[in-house]
Amino acid sequence: MLDQVLLAPYYITLKIRHALYDSGIRKIHSAEIPSISVGNVTVGGTGKTPHTEMLVRLLSDAPAWKGRRIAVLSRGYKRKSRGFQQVILEKPEGARRGLTAFFGDEPVQIKKKFPGITVAVDKDRVEGCDFLRHPEKLTTSKKGRRCIDKDFKPADVVILDDAFQYRSLKPSVSIVLVNYNRPVTKDHLIPVGRLRDLPERLTKADIIIVTKCPYYMENEEKLEWAADLGISSYSIDSCKGKTKDGRDQALFFTTVRYDTLAPIFHEGDQRYAYSKQAIMFSGIADDTPLMQYLSDSYRIVRHLSFGDHHEFTSGDMSSLKKLAEEYPTAIIVTTEKDSQRVASFPYVPDILKERLFFAPIKAEFTTEKEKDRFMEVILPALG
Repeated sequence: MLDQVLLAPYYITLKIRHALYDSGIRKIHSAEIPSISVGNVTVGGTGKTPHTEMLVRLLSDAPAWKGRRIAVLSRGYKRKSRGFQQVILEKPEGARRGLTAFFGDEPVQIKKKFPGITVAVDKDRVEGCDFLRHPEKLTTSKKGRRCIDKDFKPADVVILDDAFQYRSLKPSVSIVLVNYNRPVTKDHLIPVGRLRDLPERLTKADIIIVTKCPYYMENEEKLEWAADLGISSYSIDSCKGKTKDGRDQALFFTTVRYDTLAPIFHEGDQRYAYSKQAIMFSGIADDTPLMQYLSDSYRIVRHLSFGDHHEFTSGDMSSLKKLAEEYPTAIIVTTEKDSQRVASFPYVPDILKERLFFAPIKAEFTTEKEKDRFMEVILPALG
């Protein structure tokens, strides 16, 4: 009974909000540029950034998209800047904090990995897509004048990071991510559970990807997932089925792979990578995969878990320094996303700089056939 009382206000708010868009009272815009939305219905932990990066790689390698310009648009969660900004890898003039404080940690991570593409942040995704397609408007628009770096070429496609709840913009393709370890059908709306949107909204996605899966999955388990998500007539071969309202919907499965641990700072001492002990810390919604990965090679002597998008403080660095002194041979490891905020933090003790490492992360389909089927769905929709 208490759960129902707690859920009622948020549930009613969501129902009204979606009804306003579905009825046309609130306007839904179509971007002039082909777009792919990557989102979820939970409060993090599904791997949006690794999947956004996977899309960049797949489109860059696709022969049909050779020579076309790819852009990524994020709202830049918790950033200190305002309006549309192109992400650059030099500290903006006048910025009091580092890159992640100005642009957000995910956009900075993506830009570092793919310096040849345009990465931008804008809370208004409709406006952001328009600027990415027509950068010349940045010099004539009042809203565009605050943009620090206006020098980029018009994009041919934009990947929208965390845009499933942004109903004002209808993307060319909508992708929703679901965590294998936290099935949405067994979850509840916040504040009781982790759902930030109605689970029934999954039927509105063109593609659902179950993320953080085991490296190998039996076909029977994939069929069970399809049934649990309400996808009927699902075919393992085509990776397609039908939603409850009769729409075509594709379902794919991905896993997480980590690369060799890399130092966060240039002072990093590779000898610590051969330690038998590890101190792990993170500020993301779900660090289970990293914990499992590190456990294969290290004995994790301490594990510090902060909230998602945690802004590290001098107190946090002092705590890590004490642990480093307590375990003098242990490597100190964090996630790739957290490493962006650590690298931007101005007061990292020298004893930590030589021992701080991160685990580069990559999302991959569980089979090569799934990757091929995924591209068969994506490319025609982009034109």
